[in-house]
Amino acid sequence: MKTIRKSTLLRRAIEQGCVMMPGAFNAATARLVERAGFPAVYVSGAGLANATAGVPDIGLLTLTEVAQLAGYIAEAVRIPALADADTGFGGADNVARTVRAFERAGLAGMHLEDQAFPKRCGHLTGKELVPLEEMTRRITAAAHARRDGDFLLVARTDARSVEGLDAAVRRARKYLQAGADAVFPEALESAQEFREFARRVRAPLLANMTEFGRSPLLSARQLAAMGYRMVIFPLTAFRVSMNAAERCLRDLKRRGTQRSWLDQMQTRQELYDLLGYDPRADAWME
Repeated sequence: MKTIRKSTLLRRAIEQGCVMMPGAFNAATARLVERAGFPAVYVSGAGLANATAGVPDIGLLTLTEVAQLAGYIAEAVRIPALADADTGFGGADNVARTVRAFERAGLAGMHLEDQAFPKRCGHLTGKELVPLEEMTRRITAAAHARRDGDFLLVARTDARSVEGLDAAVRRARKYLQAGADAVFPEALESAQEFREFARRVRAPLLANMTEFGRSPLLSARQLAAMGYRMVIFPLTAFRVSMNAAERCLRDLKRRGTQRSWLDQMQTRQELYDLLGYDPRADAWME
């Protein structure tokens, strides 16, 4: 039986409804996302930078590093992975190279943003945009570079915080004309703005439900009713795990033992089950 490509699975899922994608900052977390029953996983650029390199989300990781780390995540699960390509690691030619690197890594799609390099977190002030013509060139290059026609190309615009909602709508429409399959309007500031953007941009849309940012935390059901087809939760698992790890480490320092935390830990057997490893047979099954 012919295996269905992950990119095709992602496109089919979007056609059928609104796809929730929790962010994974490593392959083990991606396995947890899959085990929880989500149809796709998101690879956050902030997650890779913060969790793996211990640096802020300002474009410090290279294409080679991101493709390798995202590839580990994509390879670890059967569900499709959508990855953050930041600004594409350069101009139009660099963006084309990024698409091919992500395809080779097993990713089902990526989003590309219109910020100027060095970029900033989408929910911070001080962002700058590249000219519209430059971004459309990058999107066209990305679309032409695909070897897999189903590889999903999502155009992210940060224009709302820089030039206003109307500018974000205008840019989104131009990006779709340039070859984008979907649009990611970053940092919308109210439920009404999410609703208005969906009314004015007729395409598959992605909503970012990151915590502690400019956007209200709407439910996937609310966003689906507005017309959104993808909802990402980039750092939810990372923030929860970091909070728990810090509390555990402080308690360990104070007490000199971790015994009181055992019932809150993933056991050795639970980890082996997640990884598909049977130590008795000395075999890795996946």
